[in-house]
Amino acid sequence: MKTIAEQLKSVQITVEQSTLDAHRPLNAVKLLAVSKTKPVSDIVQAYEAGQLLFGENYVQEGVEKIQMLKSYDNIEWHFIGPLQSNKTRLVAENFDWVQAIDRLKIAQRLNDQVTPKKILNVCIQVNIDDDQNKAGISANELDDFAKAISELPNLRLRGLMTIPKANQSQAEQTTSFANMAMLFEELKKQYLSVDTLSMGMSGDMQNAINNGSNMVRVGSAIFGSRK
Repeated sequence: MKTIAEQLKSVQITVEQSTLDAHRPLNAVKLLAVSKTKPVSDIVQAYEAGQLLFGENYVQEGVEKIQMLKSYDNIEWHFIGPLQSNKTRLVAENFDWVQAIDRLKIAQRLNDQVTPKKILNVCIQVNIDDDQNKAGISANELDDFAKAISELPNLRLRGLMTIPKANQSQAEQTTSFANMAMLFEELKKQYLSVDTLSMGMSGDMQNAINNGSNMVRVGSAIFGSRK
């Protein structure tokens, strides 16, 4: 059985090779290790192997891990799950990024509740396939939504995030990723702070990277399957 360090290295090699295959600079894609449901000891193993970006989907679990690992002050914590209004303060005070903003009410609460002198990085979640089973705004809502986010002083709009429709064909998935990349390029022209297109997970990161993703969210390929 491979160690977490070995599995992390394998994913890093896949990311690097996919980046080169797409004729992009070697350091163009960041790896976010999704550590939800995994113990703190697993995060420490990945950290000791050089991983600094970690993503959590559940507020209470994520906050507990952040508090336990407070001495690891160079870890960058991303909240990537759905967020309810009654938990925005915990996220605003503890996380560095929120990747799944799709409601203005949530963005406003995060802005109001963030720790003083802290700027919270945010990505807008786009439901690129108009899938009823997925969260996110529609593509045609993006311009107005991004403008509203950009006007909140304690948030920094960093880009877009998506989760494509499940069980797509390779061609359908490629179309979804390519459409996201076009939205991202247009958004970059409007906002200097925008630099992140978060798409691609363990099963589709190669296709995502080939279509412009510069942050992939990988859990099971690093930490093993979840119980």
